[in-house]
Amino acid sequence: MTGADALRAAIPRLRDAGVEDAARDARVLLAHAIGIASDRLTLHLPDPLQPEAAARFEAAITARAARQPVSQITGRRLFWGRPFRVTPDVLDPRPETECLIAAALAAPFTRVLDLGTGTACILLTLLAERPGTTGLGTDLSDAALAVARENAASLGFAIHASFQPSDWFAGVTGRFDLIVSNPPYIAAAEMPALAPEVRQWEPHLALTPGGDGLDAYRALAVGAGAHLAPGGRLMVEIGPTQGAAVAALFRAAGLQGVVVLPDLDGRDRVVAATAP
Repeated sequence: MTGADALRAAIPRLRDAGVEDAARDARVLLAHAIGIASDRLTLHLPDPLQPEAAARFEAAITARAARQPVSQITGRRLFWGRPFRVTPDVLDPRPETECLIAAALAAPFTRVLDLGTGTACILLTLLAERPGTTGLGTDLSDAALAVARENAASLGFAIHASFQPSDWFAGVTGRFDLIVSNPPYIAAAEMPALAPEVRQWEPHLALTPGGDGLDAYRALAVGAGAHLAPGGRLMVEIGPTQGAAVAALFRAAGLQGVVVLPDLDGRDRVVAATAP
């Protein structure tokens, strides 16, 4: 059996399982099984598929048909051009979150706090783009923190980034000139409508706080003032319907210059504010 034969058999299985882009995912998983870059796959499709690679591909297609995300199967996701380790203990880094990165990089900073760090893709990307900066990432999940530390080590930022367990600002000391977060913001009523890849495979702790989905922003608004340096910035990712509500929370907490920023599709995606 060649790689092309395996691919032809796998694509209908994924389509039948409801996978939206079955052909793309099958190609990524076949390249992963063979151990080559995805953009090299076409050159290898006529080659016989070795038994070990065939077994890896079969396992990967079975997992994808069960709607496990591709990034969890391959164990990695590119974010801002860098590879991050992904497991079921962390959120899969999403392209929308790059809007938060772009907004944060629009002004200088030297010390960053990333609350609910997960893979640490936000924190480590900011440190990589601003040499000489340092940062702290926190998370309630010890398993997520282990992934974050692994990513920091693999990207060469272990000495610039530290990590600790924390429930938002609990246990965090000092002040920062940039605080960032992509907190859980999905309302409880919205959870059943999520795609199986999200609802069944990503950690609910990182997806929803329950209720109206705003509890994390309430905690961030209340605690930010004590941890921002004068003129420091607070920047958070939000759901596309939450801009006005989160902006109101930040203004009520005494933060200044509150703005709601759109993503590339024009949907509200980031709320930014500044300490007095």
